[in-house]
Amino acid sequence: MKILIIDDNVEIASVLQELLEIEGYRVTMAGDGNDGYSAYLDFKPDLVITDIQMPGRNGFELMEEIRMHHPKMKTIYMSAAMAQFRLLLEEEKERYQADFLAKPFARKELMSLVSKNLGQGVALS
Repeated sequence: MKILIIDDNVEIASVLQELLEIEGYRVTMAGDGNDGYSAYLDFKPDLVITDIQMPGRNGFELMEEIRMHHPKMKTIYMSAAMAQFRLLLEEEKERYQADFLAKPFARKELMSLVSKNLGQGVALS
């Protein structure tokens, strides 16, 4: 299974990549919404984990664009300012079954949401 991580904080993205690769997922990273869209087109992930606030396209704008190609793309949003985006996140959850993680989050929270979105079995593809 393939996961795309989009976050302008390279340290966070690198840690997430390492954690997910240890679990057997194929992972690629992008540093902002614009690069994230290009990475989506090239990598064709099964799951997108994206920060909300980034240069270029924010996470919501990015997912709107991705959903033009893949309306049911599984998505986990991340932010340290979840309260600021509460209404938008509730709408995303209702319309697209998107999930969200409040930064900072524990490894267990991340892996629980990844498993929920991709299923329990991890297979390299």
